[in-house]
Amino acid sequence: MKDCLTEARSNTRSLIILGCHFKLVQELEKEFSVVDFALPDREQLGVVLNGISESAGIHLNGSRDPIIDAAAGLTTLEAADAFALAVIESGKQDIPPAVVAREKSNVVKKNGLLEILSSELDWSKIGGNQLVKSWISKRRQAFSKEAVEYRLPRPKGILLIGVPGCGKSMIGKTIANILGVPLLKLDGGKLFGSLVGSSEANTRAVIQTAEAVAPCVLFIDELEKALSGSKSSGATDGGTASRVLGTLLQWLQDKTSPVFVVATANDVSDLPPELLRKGRWDEMFFVDLPTESEREEIVNVVIAKFGRNPADIDAKAVAAVTDTFTGAEIEGAFVEAMFDAFAEKREPNTGDMLAVCSDVVPIATTMKAKIDALRSWCDGRARRASDRVLTKTTKSTGRKLSI
Repeated sequence: MKDCLTEARSNTRSLIILGCHFKLVQELEKEFSVVDFALPDREQLGVVLNGISESAGIHLNGSRDPIIDAAAGLTTLEAADAFALAVIESGKQDIPPAVVAREKSNVVKKNGLLEILSSELDWSKIGGNQLVKSWISKRRQAFSKEAVEYRLPRPKGILLIGVPGCGKSMIGKTIANILGVPLLKLDGGKLFGSLVGSSEANTRAVIQTAEAVAPCVLFIDELEKALSGSKSSGATDGGTASRVLGTLLQWLQDKTSPVFVVATANDVSDLPPELLRKGRWDEMFFVDLPTESEREEIVNVVIAKFGRNPADIDAKAVAAVTDTFTGAEIEGAFVEAMFDAFAEKREPNTGDMLAVCSDVVPIATTMKAKIDALRSWCDGRARRASDRVLTKTTKSTGRKLSI
């Protein structure tokens, strides 16, 4: 190869190498200029769409923008295949955006890094956490044309820190529906490959895909586990985790594309300090154990989720005996009550719920020290996801008073 390069220089020739990834041996890396071909933009996808629609004799009749939105993030060949399949499935009558979006989801799955999720969740299916719900709802139109004309800065994302089982992941998956954009889920563990440089390349591929699909929500669940080796990676993995973290931090700081990043973390002590500073995220929220009123709301949501009538169970009584329960533990208790009732061929009732709850040892008891430490850290450093109503018991009457 080096002999060919010498011959090319002396004869004013150019040597061009094509490939999907930049994988040259070290001796040749400085000999070549790298030209990156980005994924096609809306205009290029529009050209492909015109070709398919004209060849099929289909008039789009105003559905052009939704189809291009559904194809964002695909290569021109992948988009052409998706458009052609949509034409066939519609009987050569139309190009349904839903078919194109389905094919894009299948393509994104192939690389094993990202997955496009379809979430039907909305705020009515999540109990409590009113403050974070309100914060997100105010940004419902953040990616609209009106927001651009208003010169409103695009939101970067939020970090949800808190007790396991209190709804962080559900909130993250609901945000995409609220904003009306696709939901991409990143499996942080799959970023790290066995070959030298593959982890950094995977990170750049994720960023490129997310920006091509934008506007979208990029959901990273349990962020601390994905970056668990960044603190001592120089001694354990040659600095790979640190370089991946550096790439991610730089992108979070400088990104201008409409990608709203939602990350969750259970243990904030495992997160590097530079990831937590202002500017990486619009806001950090602490998701604590639900209050009594929130537990009552969660009980009703859970009962309705399993197709039962919330009026058949006294949610207030259940909320009163589930102090320190997480939302997941309340749901687990109702499922257990359903099994008990099913064994007796009847519907679950309040007594079943109270009996099951009396046997549950909540995570707030088994992990009390860690939860107290997490609350202490978040106090003054992160916004609360819900209003806290503290109570104290008077010595004279034994009654609980709200303060």
